[in-house]
Amino acid sequence: MFYKKFGKRLLDFLLSSVAIVAVSPILLVVAVLVRVKLGSPVLFHQERPGRNEKIFTLCKFRTMTDKRDKDGNLLPDADRLTKFGKLLRSTSLDELPELFNIWKGDMSIIGPRPLLVSYLPWYTKEERLRHTVRPGLTGLAQVSGRNFLDWDSRLAKDVEYVKNLTLAMDISILVKTVTVVFARDEVAEDTSVSEGNLAEIRKRRQSAGNG
Repeated sequence: MFYKKFGKRLLDFLLSSVAIVAVSPILLVVAVLVRVKLGSPVLFHQERPGRNEKIFTLCKFRTMTDKRDKDGNLLPDADRLTKFGKLLRSTSLDELPELFNIWKGDMSIIGPRPLLVSYLPWYTKEERLRHTVRPGLTGLAQVSGRNFLDWDSRLAKDVEYVKNLTLAMDISILVKTVTVVFARDEVAEDTSVSEGNLAEIRKRRQSAGNG
């Protein structure tokens, strides 16, 4: 109980502080490469729900270009994701700026991944438990299939994590994360295809159930 209420946040602050200093050269190199290969801005910002569904701004390295069609509309993700962007995603280097979200207290090192704000109305009561803890840089769902789990299974893993949160579990997830990242396994290049949109999926399910 002490770890969940106090120890986890203290460790997040200490470890993220050390990590930011340790990886600062990598942050600088990646930032320069993103600027050269993908253009400006270097960082991607998006609002996501955090603990108690409080909205915060997630920060990542951008992995896609701003290519548009003749009418000025952004091309599909698959057409804007370059080889360099795929490399950033497969190595999880695009996630490094989230260390600052952890340091600020918006996120935790381990926890359910922060998803889109538009998904909030579509969670079940049980699934909303995922927002009783800070969202994480990595989590139980990510080491259990990453983007290839279906939404029901993925959210069930988030709830399982919240209900069984311990220091031992966090250490286990962290170790598995390092293994998965170095193996560059179970990573989807285009998450819009591998995951699908939760809101759209559940809207269709709801319509089918009412039909």
